[in-house]
Amino acid sequence: MSKNNKIRVAIIGLGPVGMILAVKLQEAGCEVALCEINETKAEKIKNEGLVLENVIQQQARFNHVYTSISQLDAFDADYLIFSLKSNHTAGAVKQAMSLNTEKLTVVSAQNGIDVEQLLVEGFGESKTLRLVINFAGNTVAPNITKVTFFTPPNYIGCVNDVRAEKAKEIANLLTTVNLETKAIDSFELLNRSWEKTILNSSLSALCGVSRLTMAEAMADKDTVELIEQVIAEGIQVAEAEKIKFPDDFLRQCMRYLKKGGDHFPSLAVDLIHNRPTEIDFFNGKIVEYGRKHYIRTSLNLAFTNMVKAMTNKNIISRTPGATGDVNRKILDKGLVNKGATSVTYKNVDCFLGIDLGSSYAKFTVIDDKDNALFRYFLPTMTNDKQAFKNVLSTITTNFNIKHSCATGYGRKHFTETDMVKTEINCAAAGVSIYYSGEKNIIDIGGEDIKIIRCDKDNNVENFYMNDKCAAGTGSFLAEIAERAGINISDMSSLASLSKYDKELNSFCTVFAKTEIMNWIFDGMKLEDISRGIYNSIANKVAKMRLDPGIPTFMIGGVIAYHPFLKNLLNEKFNKDIKIVDAPQFIVSFGAAIIAMQNFNKVEKTSNSKFETKMNHPPYPPLREDPTTEDTLPNPSEGGAFVDERNTKH
Repeated sequence: MSKNNKIRVAIIGLGPVGMILAVKLQEAGCEVALCEINETKAEKIKNEGLVLENVIQQQARFNHVYTSISQLDAFDADYLIFSLKSNHTAGAVKQAMSLNTEKLTVVSAQNGIDVEQLLVEGFGESKTLRLVINFAGNTVAPNITKVTFFTPPNYIGCVNDVRAEKAKEIANLLTTVNLETKAIDSFELLNRSWEKTILNSSLSALCGVSRLTMAEAMADKDTVELIEQVIAEGIQVAEAEKIKFPDDFLRQCMRYLKKGGDHFPSLAVDLIHNRPTEIDFFNGKIVEYGRKHYIRTSLNLAFTNMVKAMTNKNIISRTPGATGDVNRKILDKGLVNKGATSVTYKNVDCFLGIDLGSSYAKFTVIDDKDNALFRYFLPTMTNDKQAFKNVLSTITTNFNIKHSCATGYGRKHFTETDMVKTEINCAAAGVSIYYSGEKNIIDIGGEDIKIIRCDKDNNVENFYMNDKCAAGTGSFLAEIAERAGINISDMSSLASLSKYDKELNSFCTVFAKTEIMNWIFDGMKLEDISRGIYNSIANKVAKMRLDPGIPTFMIGGVIAYHPFLKNLLNEKFNKDIKIVDAPQFIVSFGAAIIAMQNFNKVEKTSNSKFETKMNHPPYPPLREDPTTEDTLPNPSEGGAFVDERNTKH
């Protein structure tokens, strides 16, 4: 027995299974530690505990909530339960090897055939238990699970029976708190694992592909026939593996599945949300073992390949006949007015702006009244040129593009547009549509920081840029956050919880990473680290020239996803800085505005260069066309324009 004579259980992964086990094992008298890498979710669990609803109604608070596996070292667990998806397990096992002690027993609380072997590879057969779970739930909030059903019992056993007494201990603990669990030997464990996987494979992929709940699928005679055939294939393969089922096993399966209720299986939820799935350990394993015994598993193969195709965007974009579907998805995602249809803007004069930034390419389509109609973005540094073509195809198919303009770092390498302009002028044009007159514009981008000064006529009067490295930019922020183990989407909310006033001493990315590690080793809270990173960026911006007495606006992808940074800059400059609407798209919006203005200046022609060059590769050779380049004032002595945007110390 461990410290304080309590069994100490650590759980990695807090999906529905992890949450249910955590609450129940603590109720059974265990000291329970939780590991959840999502910072916001972990913070909510710390503050509010876990909540189970519906079939099981219970709440529990926990003293040990961690955001990395390494933090579990001091907990000194007796049991380490993995309730992760199988596609995340290998990496977690590698990290958890630092926790391996003589007394530690590891438990796979996961679905699928052979999934426990992922733990065996790290910890060995003798220390590995497998839990076959017959309860399920859906996450309805970061710390709340709706338990949809429990069909007792669960089963648990040791992979090679060496630690059978450990399996009995866990089984007894769960049974005492009404989560009936039976300890079984390794041979029955194999049978139960196949049994459960056949059940999972019968509905998980089908529900994901069809978007039907278990209850809906089981209520339709056509899908019921399909389900029976999938199960029959699994039984045939299992029997070839010397796994025996009762004669009425198929009937038992159908009875079990009818109890599933209004529930989306976990794999289906992942597929619906475009996340990687566990299909290789479900239907994919039945196919794999079927090939071993030369057994045809046509339906399991079909579902396996359909799920893989639906989660592989490259395959979808290359599938003959799928272009229309891809374009429709892009249009649905990018339309500003979600009520618009594919014919809404066919007879409206439209203008396109493309901002080819260092991190993302942003697309904005406007009408002749300055209204944004469509916004979309893609990662710039990608080899998936098809995705870029798909977006352009969607735009030309659904909008009457009269003129187009490219801007950003990649503008000179892109010849599909009618003209190019610098991002300085496009930023000014975009902001000026909403806020006319003198102003400062702060643009924190992926590789640089710009401050733009506009005069009363909205012209660029001057601009200033940061010095030679990417310090304080989006790429700096992303790299430092990654080293600190902070989810980039959680940084702003974390920093808002802190009063920390220190900053990084170094702006060199390499040295800053080292300094971050020192903060971590010193035990600094993640919210303090987050605010410290923001302090560094705010101080970097504060050293640049910002003309007083005129309004100041912030734009760019960094401020779009890190709004707390504005609060710090307000303090630094002692003014109320405003964030424009859709700040990530304001430069591409400005490019579209300039395209429209240029179109109105020259003779209107029905043949747009953009329309005629759509079939060309998205990144042709560098164009030398000085007539389309705009001019800018020379930077003042207060700031330096340097074109070393990819330089880092």
